[in-house]
Order: sequence, then C-alpha cells, then structure tokens
Amino acid sequence: HLRGEPLTADDLADLAHLRFDVMVAIDVGADGLPDGAHVASLLPDNPEGKQWDVQDGLPVNQLESNFLSFIQALEDEFERTQEAYAIGDKRERAILISVTAGSKSAAEESLEELAELATTCGARAVDRIIQQRHSDPHYVLGRGKLDEVIVRSLQVGADLLIFDRSLTPGQSRAIAERTELKVIDRTMLILDIFAQHAHSREGKLQVELAQLKYLMPYLASQSTALSRLTGGIGGRGPGETKLEIDRRRVQDRLNHLEKQLKSLMQGRQLRRQQRQRRNLPVLSIVGYTNAGKSTLLNALTRSEVLVQDSLFATLDPSSRRLRFPRDLEVIITDTVGFIRDLPPDLMTAFRATLDELRDADLLLHVVDVSSPYMDDHIHAVETILSDLEMAEIPRLMVLNKIDLVEPGVVANLARFHRAVPISAHDRRTLPRLIEHLQDVIWDQLHHEPHSPATSTLPKGA
Repeated sequence: HLRGEPLTADDLADLAHLRFDVMVAIDVGADGLPDGAHVASLLPDNPEGKQWDVQDGLPVNQLESNFLSFIQALEDEFERTQEAYAIGDKRERAILISVTAGSKSAAEESLEELAELATTCGARAVDRIIQQRHSDPHYVLGRGKLDEVIVRSLQVGADLLIFDRSLTPGQSRAIAERTELKVIDRTMLILDIFAQHAHSREGKLQVELAQLKYLMPYLASQSTALSRLTGGIGGRGPGETKLEIDRRRVQDRLNHLEKQLKSLMQGRQLRRQQRQRRNLPVLSIVGYTNAGKSTLLNALTRSEVLVQDSLFATLDPSSRRLRFPRDLEVIITDTVGFIRDLPPDLMTAFRATLDELRDADLLLHVVDVSSPYMDDHIHAVETILSDLEMAEIPRLMVLNKIDLVEPGVVANLARFHRAVPISAHDRRTLPRLIEHLQDVIWDQLHHEPHSPATSTLPKGA
C-alpha cells in the first residue's frame, strides 16, 4: 500500500472469497522501503461473532513468526469448531438466508418454517442470516453481505445455502459461482420434500411434472457456447443445438406426463360420479401442513394412515368411510397440506388432487392451535382456497392440539373462530365434533342451508 492505508473492505472480501490463509499489506515509506504491515486472517466461530482478526501497524520485523505453524493451528481450530456443529450428524449443513424489505420479525417467522422444511428434507440448519434491504437483482444479497456468508460457511462448515424465496436461474448461478456452495431456493426445497413423500403413481407423476416445469427456465438459460450441432449425412444444415434438443425432450416429457395425469383425473371424476349416485356426502380435511389432519382421519375412522411430525408427510390423498350414530355414512378424505407461498408449479401439477376438494360437501379446516403462527396459517389456507375458487364450500374450523394450550385460551379462540376444539390424540375430545358434523350433514341432505363460508356454531358454543 503506497499511502499507508490499512486493509480495505475489498482486501478482506478477497481474503474470504479466495480462501487465503493470511493477507498482509506492506506499507511503503517515503524512501521506498517497507515501513509497516497490516495482517488479517479468518477466524473460526467465536462468541463475539468476529469473522476475521486484523492487526494494524505492525513493524515489518515482527513478521518473522512461523506462518506454517500458525496456519496449521488455524486449520485445526476451524476443523474443531466445524466438528462441534456436526456432532456425528452426517446431514448436509445449511445456512438459511432471508432478504426482505419488511419487518425482521416476519422474516424470523418465515425462517422458522424454512428450518422445518430443511429438516424434513434431510438438511440441518446451522445458522440463519437476515438482511433487510431490497433484493439485489444479481446476488439477491448485497455483495458485502454475501462475502460475510462465505466466511460464515467456513466457520460452521456449511455446504448448502437455502434462500427463503424463489431465485431466478441467473441469481442461483451467480451466487453459487461466488460462494462455491450449493444453492437452492424455497421452491426447490419443497419440490424435494414432495419427491421424497410421493408414493402413488399419480403423486410421482405430479411431482415430476412440477420439477420439470421448475427446471425448464434453468435449462433455457444455459449457455449455448458449448452446444453441439447434430448435422451430417442425412441431416445437412445447422441442425439443432444440444440445448434445443434438451428443451424439446423436456417438453415432450411434459406433454406425456400431462396426458397420463389427464387419464388419471378422468378416473377420479368417474369415482366421484359414482359416489354422487350413491348419495354419499364427502368431507375433506384441509389445513396447513403438519396441523394434524392425518391424525384426525385416523382417530375418526380408526384407520392407520401414515402420521409423522414433519411437513408434507401426507402427499397422496386418502379416503375412508365414516358412519355416524344417526345411520349416516360419508366419505372423509385427507389431502396434502397447504403452506404459504406455495409454488405455482406445484399448484398446477397438483390441481387434479386438489380438485377432489371441489366436490366436498364440507371442508374440515384443521388448525394447530398451539402454533405461535396460527393466524398466519389460517390466512394462508383461506387464501389458497380462494385462489382455487373453493371459498364458497361450507367449512368448519377444528382447533387441534388443545392439550398443548391453556383451556381458557382455547375457549376464547373457539368462540372467536366459531370452531370446535379437539385433540386428535385423545378420542374423548371427539364426540362434540362428531355430533356437530352429523347435524351439518343431516341438514345438508335435507336441504337446510348454512352460511357458504362456514357452518353454524357448534352446540354449546
């Protein structure tokens, strides 16, 4: 440094981005000789949250320390702190990132849900980073903040960045190139979970369709610099580039999947018509993911649908018969859980499954009353039902997991939302719900109208 200035922000960014062990800036005196030095090195994880150690104004003759020993000790300390985060856990370690122009509390709430998604997907969230700013069109994060992310990934041994938003192909590629880490967004994370939980033929087709629609823009944005031409004997002319061939193959596969799903949808429509001819009312359980819908289905019908304490454990719809004491029989269906900001490609791909809800005579909106984000979850479900043009179907709200909340709070919430409080794990709480469902279905069969947005108040409310 010719003017004696200390290490700059660009110098420290290079220290992180280029993974240097140590950076030294030599000051040059008026006589042209070394006059002092500034030394910086990355720091392992520490309580103060410092990312680098900077020593300014050192005499040049104090730089005679054994750098090899220093670097080895630093590497050992990095390895020790990274192992502390692993603790025998072999899952991918992820840093969750939110960039928002809104409130920090809303971002923290959204990252909490993103951490649950990451856990369900098989990753472990080792840190969370929030930046309050308008999104950068290239890196999403500010360049300086992105350099801090690089250092933080070294400190905690992270190999994955998960953004709490949808990224464009260009943004994803730019961030990955600068950080040298795997980068995924919220949509890709949800798609991966759906791929893990799809078991039926229809579910697998729907997930593949959504994945291909999501990946299509990434394929279209690839560079054509390395494209191969497939001309030659029998195919003179420019031919098709490899990118064009890949895109055509993907489009052909999309058309094939859509035809198969259309065929399966016709089968569903036929089964629905048969139910209607038998005059069997249909109850559909809806709600935010992990609200306890499958547990409620099992409790009401004494069946054994898969139940897990994780997001999107149910992907393939399940239908069971339920007989009420008043000699009424209905079909009750469990559907995929909703989530805020549900990717549009998933909404499109799963429309055949979600169309099952259209023929429901009553929607049971199950809500996790113990969640601190209960109101947001209710709003998200109502918004999705409205987007699917199902807002007019009668529905009854069911407050689940009341065993985790104070009774007085539950009573107030039940009155406010005109809901029935239950614990799906405790059959003793179900008679009131069963009685109310029986009354509503009986009234519907005898053409006694209810409010389109909700059913009447439960007895005793």
